[in-house]
Amino acid sequence: MPEDCANPLLAEWLKEWMDDAKERSSKAYTIYKKAYQSMKACPLRFDHPSEAQQLNGLGPKLCDRLTDKLKDFCDQNGLPMPEKGRKRRRTSDAALPDPARPDQESPARRVRKSQPYVPKLRSGAYALILALGTLDRETNQAIPKNDLMALAQPHCDSSFYAPSDPTKFHTAWKSMQTLENKELVCTKGHPTKKYYLSDEGWEVAVRMKATIEGRPLQPPSPKGKKRAAPRERSPSRDVSLEPATSRPASIRQPQASQRTASESLRIVDLLSDDEQNGRGSEPELLDPVSRRSRTEVQPVSAHVSSEDTIFLPSGSFEVKMVLDMREVRTTTDRDYISAELKKLGVVPVIRSLPLGDVLWVAHVNSGYVETLKAANVGDDEEGNVEIVLEHILERKRLDDLIGSIKDGRFHEQKFRLHKSGIKNVTYLVEEYSLSAERSDKYGEALESAIASMQVVNTFFVKQTSKLDDTIRYLARMTNTLKSLYEKQDIHVIPSRKFEDEAVALTLDRLRRTAPGKTYGMTFSAFGAMCDKSESMTLRDVYLKMLMCTRGVTGDKAIEIQKIWPTPRALAEAFEARQNGPEKDNMISDRLGNTIPRKKVAKALSAKIAEIWG
Repeated sequence: MPEDCANPLLAEWLKEWMDDAKERSSKAYTIYKKAYQSMKACPLRFDHPSEAQQLNGLGPKLCDRLTDKLKDFCDQNGLPMPEKGRKRRRTSDAALPDPARPDQESPARRVRKSQPYVPKLRSGAYALILALGTLDRETNQAIPKNDLMALAQPHCDSSFYAPSDPTKFHTAWKSMQTLENKELVCTKGHPTKKYYLSDEGWEVAVRMKATIEGRPLQPPSPKGKKRAAPRERSPSRDVSLEPATSRPASIRQPQASQRTASESLRIVDLLSDDEQNGRGSEPELLDPVSRRSRTEVQPVSAHVSSEDTIFLPSGSFEVKMVLDMREVRTTTDRDYISAELKKLGVVPVIRSLPLGDVLWVAHVNSGYVETLKAANVGDDEEGNVEIVLEHILERKRLDDLIGSIKDGRFHEQKFRLHKSGIKNVTYLVEEYSLSAERSDKYGEALESAIASMQVVNTFFVKQTSKLDDTIRYLARMTNTLKSLYEKQDIHVIPSRKFEDEAVALTLDRLRRTAPGKTYGMTFSAFGAMCDKSESMTLRDVYLKMLMCTRGVTGDKAIEIQKIWPTPRALAEAFEARQNGPEKDNMISDRLGNTIPRKKVAKALSAKIAEIWG
């Protein structure tokens, strides 16, 4: 037993039960293990086992069993049984009976001063108090629930209308119960209930407003009684909160604005240094008239004359966010994400995406559509030309990420994202409630996958705690990309240029040749490259065939393809070897000196030989 364990007796009994359950292969082993770890890590001494219910993994039944065990221990050693319900003493004082320590009297307790209630910034309680604080205190004004929710929503990060997690049922309105229990909010009226602040609630609202406006805080007045119910009167429809842009930056701005700024910097960091330093500029500056009239095809550089692109000047397009139509909150609430984005000032384009969940396009103005059509760039069915920009986002909830790792979709998606040629890939991982057993089982796999995306694949990984945070991040990213790209010129690559080689190779060579420029392809070309199997080369089909074998990642498939360039070459290599270890170990022996993530183990080599040999 660790020496620093505050409750050695309780921890010892839990360990005995845990070991016994493990020997019997009982399902209770997981329960006892969780309770034992919580007890061992707890720094507080308990006067009675019932106090251990505050720990994770210890419920009423397990605490009752510990109480019975403690009674037997006290009877056997002639010790008094601790009384239930006494307040916990400090860690340095004796708590549960210990034969090695004499009984000690508890020291005199200090009377703790009650602290004034402070709601969490941008929480439901914070928003409700601010909303009710805009009412007229002198006339005892009260408003119904629907009006109050509409006033409070701009001040809250969570929704008052839908749960942030599909597995939960409570919205931000749940905070009203806390405010009523603390006697900060009172109600009146029947059957329509109306809400207003008590005297204590007004004190909290005044302190919050003083903090927002940067005024010195006044000491709280002594705790008083609830205000009498106000006289009946109709709520004023003219009552409204200040807009978010006009609020002073004292409470919200130190965290919210800094968070926004930091996220914006991260997004900017996704671009190369040349693009940041030379944003919106070209090596040869032109006057606005000549820039807007310049629509002829121009070479990217003098060294790559064959790679002609179409010049699209700044101001001739608008940056828009495209959201995959399969990105929904639940099957019964399919419009939640798009509706919340519209509230934040971002109107997404909803359509089916061949790759990724969110990407950003430059929607070309009508004056340049005919020019791009004449250059054989291609357009969509409605006649609109959209240029895919250099950012794409893949969103995964934790449960979906675990499923993709198990069935192999995770590596296949990463391979397709690399092959798309889009420069900046953001992999967004959204928290989701998992069972303790599943979290323990796949925790290391999740950490390894996230680290691999950052280090090996050079993806930018963003982690959010809930769907509402994801939506706010998408809105901030969209606004940042609009400010970046709408000041730049875009060089559009005609679709015919992708016929001779892969998209990723073409874009990579262009970016290395002229790194200060922004390149893009039409959305129709992007869809054809990512979605249509007939546009794939033999090499692409061969790699996908290899990756159909469980355990063969994109990196391993590429290494195999370098040695045996065609399916026929691989099949003939197997035929030339005798059955047994020579055939089974052919690939693993040949790739034995590659870097670890590209090696093929003997078991995987035998599996490939069984399929191809």
